[in-house]
Amino acid sequence: MSGQSRPSYLCQGESARLFPVLSTTSKEGRTTSIVLACMSKIDEFGHALLASVGRPLGKRAKLDVYTEIVFEKPKTEIRERPDGLIVVTVGSREWRALLETKIGNNELDPQQIERYRSLAKEFDIDCVITISNQFATTPDAHPVEAVRKSKSKIPVFHWSWMHILTTADLLISAKGVADEDQRILLNELRRFLTHESAGIRGFDRMPREWTELNKLVTSGGAIPAKSPIALPVLEAWHQETRDLSLILSRLTGTAVTEKLPRRHIKDPSERQKAELQLLRDAGQLTSELLIPDAASPLLVVADLKRRCIDVGMTLRAPEDRKSTKARLNWLLRQIKTERAEGYFLRLLWPGSADSTQFALADLRADIEIASEGKAHLVVSRFFVFQSSELGGRFGQQQNFIAELERLVPEFYRNLGSGLSAWQRPAPKIQEARATNKDVDRHALAEDAEGFEAKD
Repeated sequence: MSGQSRPSYLCQGESARLFPVLSTTSKEGRTTSIVLACMSKIDEFGHALLASVGRPLGKRAKLDVYTEIVFEKPKTEIRERPDGLIVVTVGSREWRALLETKIGNNELDPQQIERYRSLAKEFDIDCVITISNQFATTPDAHPVEAVRKSKSKIPVFHWSWMHILTTADLLISAKGVADEDQRILLNELRRFLTHESAGIRGFDRMPREWTELNKLVTSGGAIPAKSPIALPVLEAWHQETRDLSLILSRLTGTAVTEKLPRRHIKDPSERQKAELQLLRDAGQLTSELLIPDAASPLLVVADLKRRCIDVGMTLRAPEDRKSTKARLNWLLRQIKTERAEGYFLRLLWPGSADSTQFALADLRADIEIASEGKAHLVVSRFFVFQSSELGGRFGQQQNFIAELERLVPEFYRNLGSGLSAWQRPAPKIQEARATNKDVDRHALAEDAEGFEAKD
């Protein structure tokens, strides 16, 4: 897939190497070179990453990667040195992307990215890709607000280092690399990226505004519409929920994603506006995670007023069972865990009837309590969830994240993964129409005549 000489528009740049000869202080350069080299050497890995930015690799595609590049006589006064260049060639057509990478606590500089956009425009580069420990819901929803709001027409995509690591891990765990030597190489990349010296980490703390916001809410104060402490918290929440989806991806061996309305994917500012309103009205942060083949999306709620984290799933009640008791028994039989502490069921009733909520232990002891005051109704949906009160730990920057990343997988492991969604039974052949002759033109004509005679 590789082997092309340095492009003519570069006066400096080397093919990315698996074993880069760089200064030991150049963590970013070494890591970038190794990852790019693996993209070019491991077919499935390069395909998976580039597909996430809308450039999948076909069989005829050739992938070349470069590091430490310098452009030949740029027209502008820009003297930037991007960390890398990706070139995909199909026939006579090329697709190219500039790379900017940051390691450890280093964050992306929006002004530097704008200068890269200017370079991309001048040299007909298709896009810029940034890589850092910051998280993005999707590669085209950049974590830096100034980059998202820029009027530049050059798109900027983003991969977190944990996204790259998770991509490698999923390919290995699913045996998604056909060539055994390439699979061994990808495992070496995984080993390298997980070493502490690589400077790659997950999201591990909320910003200092998190503590201030919790004090405001618990004291009964109202969150202003343009709160200076709420917006950094929302940005951090988005990064953490993306990290949660990557954690669950690695735990389940499948690609877990966040469930978002289409309008929020297209316009992150709309998402921010809606979530700020929920935070102001209910004191809650929420996220839904889509786990392939799970009974329903996994709902995560951080409730600032209760200092509580709720994790749960909503299931439609089986319509082929006619009573609340029968429908509830259908659900209880699926909950295999012996643990009951902290688990609850919220029963959702048809129409405008208020929901009711019970501890799992109480329902197991006496299922009849579910129908008290609702005997004339039949439950339509269930929300089964784990609720954990964290007290003072909820408002602490690191402990909140630690508890969240413990509780979400715990619920799915102990309860959520064992739930099955109800499906309407397949239709059966009617007794009165047992064969094809019972529904041919003549038979239907007789039915029609008989129907008219009855009228």
